[in-house]
Amino acid sequence: MRVQVVRAWPERFDAEELDLPRGATVADALAATRLPLDGVAGVAVHGTRVREDTPLAGGDRIELLGPLVADPNERRRRRAQAQAGRGRR
Repeated sequence: MRVQVVRAWPERFDAEELDLPRGATVADALAATRLPLDGVAGVAVHGTRVREDTPLAGGDRIELLGPLVADPNERRRRRAQAQAGRGRR
């Protein structure tokens, strides 16, 4: 079965097509890819975060997730402060 491994980070985009045996898992795809795995913080299939033991189906897109660029709580706090400064609540 054919799957695609994608690494899409702000500074770089890489994609690789793999031909894996039926019953392959995310871990099998990670072992087979030639894309760099350094800095990978997680893995998703079609946008849904998954574990490495997740079975794959033909046509799946395995996404290598990068580290968080900003703390979500800090971003919310700054956005709330900016809106309060403009007279919004």
